Amino acid sequence: MATGTTCTPSHYRDKVQAQSLEQVLKKLLRILAVLLVIGFIVGTEQLPVRGWLVQKLEGLALRHADKLPLATIGGYLFNKNCAQCHDDPEMRAPTRKALASISKEYLMISMEFGKMQPMAAHLSKRQRGLIAFYLAGDTKDQYQWIAQAQCAQPAGKDQRPMVSNWGLGPNNRRFVASRQAGINAGNVASLKLAWSFAFPLVTDMRSQPVIIGDTMYIGDKAGKLFALDRFSGCVRNSTDILTGLRSAITLAELSDGRQLLIFANSLATVFAVDPDSLDIVWQKRVNISDYSVVTGSISYYNDRLFVPISSYEVAAAGSPGLTCCTAHGAVTALDAASGDEIWSWHSTPDAQLQKTDADGREHYGPSGAPVWTTPAIDAKRGRIYVGTGQNYSPPATDTSDAIIALDMDSGELRWKFQAIKGDVWNAACLRDGPNCPENAGEDFDFGASVIIADLAGADSVDDKQVLLAGQKSGEVFAFDPDPKGSEGEVLWRNRISQGTSNGGIHWGMALSGNRLFVPVSDPERETPGYVPRPGLTAMDIRTGDILWYQPVERGCDYDDSLKPLVGLENIRSASRRDTAQQYKCSYYYGLSAAVTATPELVFSAGLDGKVRALRNDNGEILWQTATAIPFTTGNGVNGHGGAIDVAGQVIADGWLYVLSGYSMFGQLPGNVLLAYKVE
Repeated sequence: MATGTTCTPSHYRDKVQAQSLEQVLKKLLRILAVLLVIGFIVGTEQLPVRGWLVQKLEGLALRHADKLPLATIGGYLFNKNCAQCHDDPEMRAPTRKALASISKEYLMISMEFGKMQPMAAHLSKRQRGLIAFYLAGDTKDQYQWIAQAQCAQPAGKDQRPMVSNWGLGPNNRRFVASRQAGINAGNVASLKLAWSFAFPLVTDMRSQPVIIGDTMYIGDKAGKLFALDRFSGCVRNSTDILTGLRSAITLAELSDGRQLLIFANSLATVFAVDPDSLDIVWQKRVNISDYSVVTGSISYYNDRLFVPISSYEVAAAGSPGLTCCTAHGAVTALDAASGDEIWSWHSTPDAQLQKTDADGREHYGPSGAPVWTTPAIDAKRGRIYVGTGQNYSPPATDTSDAIIALDMDSGELRWKFQAIKGDVWNAACLRDGPNCPENAGEDFDFGASVIIADLAGADSVDDKQVLLAGQKSGEVFAFDPDPKGSEGEVLWRNRISQGTSNGGIHWGMALSGNRLFVPVSDPERETPGYVPRPGLTAMDIRTGDILWYQPVERGCDYDDSLKPLVGLENIRSASRRDTAQQYKCSYYYGLSAAVTATPELVFSAGLDGKVRALRNDNGEILWQTATAIPFTTGNGVNGHGGAIDVAGQVIADGWLYVLSGYSMFGQLPGNVLLAYKVE
């Protein structure tokens, strides 16, 4: 017995009871771990025991993945489904060792709609995820630099929200006021690179960060969430999120005073994370099919989250062996404090068997109408607005290629406007595959999120508003938010480019006063009559008139024999181009990423990695820089910029933050966060 310890009978009895309780708890935890593994096996093997039990077990398993033998399960699935080729040198397939050098996210992309999709088509999303988890293995060696890059939390932490969500406000205007921006026409030319930060294991940068005071929260596609000092790039905290972050991060400030970081990963799971500890507060799967993903970002208002749900079946349908098509889009409202579902609106009815063709292949529909956009919050009218994409398979619905107005409290449809009827398309149409529908459309999604705009100087009432939307067709629309009936009312529409499946208006426009800034991607295509018009256009939101147009050009001689395949077909391609050659001259150079505006400037970045700041009154370029170059990063990881796509630039108090790198469609890979400061 230790010196100084008094052991009374009651003390001894309490100690024994405590030890017994500890043993019981350990036993319960072991049982729970077994149940979690069983849940994953049940989910992956698609046994009859499904439903809410698997969902609950899966949620717990995702939260405690580090304590479960998920890699063992993934290894079993690999041995059963993949080893025959990858372990046989005669097949010339990448070995397990070679595959282990690839990130989980890229492995998932390859199996879901890349070159391995035909071989993995029979596997469920959970099975593919477990195989990727097994192959990627232990990545701790990739993050040893964190210890050297670590810095302490400041004593008096600044809690002011600087960048709260993708739309830079509930109206999706992507506008930053002068005081908050700290960058204007007079000092923008002095922007200099202050620091850079590189992310290992990734080639795509897509998750726009949140900034609270002096801390930036940013996630990557390898499944890491970082809290960085935004002035130096040092690491204040980090955590793992199992699979890569897909959406932008949203800051939810709850009515009880708590702050939560909200985002979705590549498994269509929404996470709520405490910004101080980076602990997961709750998580919720929002998938409505095995193909569901969250591509647009999550909007927050009044203790509710509004989650847009899209689908990658549009790409998977390019595989001749896939039964097409069953997935569709949705918007789901969640309680921000708990993650509980409040309502869910679906863009089409559930798919039904439509026909069996001469080869015995079944065709299902309706499908598609995914929601790619970030919901716009109309607190005044109690509505949210989203845009949808095309149908994947017939019959066509009146909710595809549409602007949708939903009741914020109930999810009921208030009104809709369909821009193009009968746009039914999937990736099989790129090669005239068996899943391509007859009379296929042109894949003209509403990808740019709806903007709620105030009409400054309106002749009628002071609070007159319009809704602004941009489509991949290259057309811009203005809508009356208060139509008389259930069909939307167009105030004006103006087509500024011909658009393509990867062209037109992609990720997001910006608004400053009555000026709307519209980026156009428009890649070069060998299509009769098609003339690409990549560049930035300023429009008057009162009339739709063009105020100015600033084109972008490649600026180098490109060897056409090296050009990538079109869009989704490039992902499926087994060939790999020399990246050094790509960086010398990019095939893509249009403006796909969202733009950001201030009272004097508009920031836009291209698929060739060039970032520009333009005067918003006349389009004059005041500052530009190239990012598709190597960087000596502050965290010691090899860094290289690339194409800039998806997320736009964010601005805070004299600082400009840029994400550079996006290789999805044969564009320039990259892995850096760049911080520029006015001098």
